Amino acid sequence: MAKFTEKLSSKEIDFINEQKMFFVSTAPKNGKINISPKGLDNTFKILNEDTILWLNYFGSGNETAAHLLEDNRMTIMFCALQGDANILRLYCEAKCIQEKDDDWSEYINHFPISRAARQVFEVKIKSVNNSCGMGVPLYDFVGQRDELNDFYDNSTKEEHLAYMRRKNLISFDGKDTKLFD
Repeated sequence: MAKFTEKLSSKEIDFINEQKMFFVSTAPKNGKINISPKGLDNTFKILNEDTILWLNYFGSGNETAAHLLEDNRMTIMFCALQGDANILRLYCEAKCIQEKDDDWSEYINHFPISRAARQVFEVKIKSVNNSCGMGVPLYDFVGQRDELNDFYDNSTKEEHLAYMRRKNLISFDGKDTKLFD
């Protein structure tokens, strides 16, 4: 049976910290709903029971930033792929902090590795939902993929910016992301 609360418990924080991936979902007022799997170590920081920071590296799209300009709702989902069954959904409001913003250094300094950072999302939890997750299959974690980190580590900041200018200014639906405005 699903259970809703307004803040993370210490047990839920421990559960999140054990997970190797999570899913982020946002939606514009009109257009495609986006759900993205996220991994990579050291990109998700729990500040307290109702506030999270999520470091988002650049990639092939920038849907989350575009969507949050229209609707600041975000859902983050964790599901146990090992151990006891559990699905944890965080229903949140989020804001996007980019390098151009005055408070960038305050946010980015929470993360030990910041190369290739595109945004930090400050996420305020409005509701927490636990459900059984017994229908989620079990998987063995092999490791994080190296390709993206290798790409980031073997390219320059200027190359990162050039990539973002080519791929991250407009969403898949043609919505502005305001990445460099």
